[in-house]
Amino acid sequence: MKIKINISSEIVTKPILAESILETGILLNVSQAHFESSYGEIVADVDEEEFEKIFPALTSRGADVIRLDTPINWDEDECVECSACMSVCPTNVFSLDDDFSLIVDQSKCIQCGTCVDMCPHDALSLKDTRPI
Repeated sequence: MKIKINISSEIVTKPILAESILETGILLNVSQAHFESSYGEIVADVDEEEFEKIFPALTSRGADVIRLDTPINWDEDECVECSACMSVCPTNVFSLDDDFSLIVDQSKCIQCGTCVDMCPHDALSLKDTRPI
């Protein structure tokens, strides 16, 4: 399962991910990470059984953890097929058909949200993610 770990400005300089891994022995497969001085965000894979152990370790240190159950949502009616999403997607979820229609391969989506931020028409979302 994919999870997103959000780290707020109060704890961004603390090694909460490393501490949680050391405490539980659970290894995370990090597919994307972004840190700035004011926040951090990590997208990672973890087995369902192992999630039950690492979730309390992360949240007890102040991290917000969101289960990413659904790949990117694409609103075909809102989309103008500008291809902005194609230029930023790290896993090539988006491509163009022979007639230049947008093709979305959700099986490649790592739910990083980069395309959501780039889309000028709000045709992409991760709305079906749910907090734990």
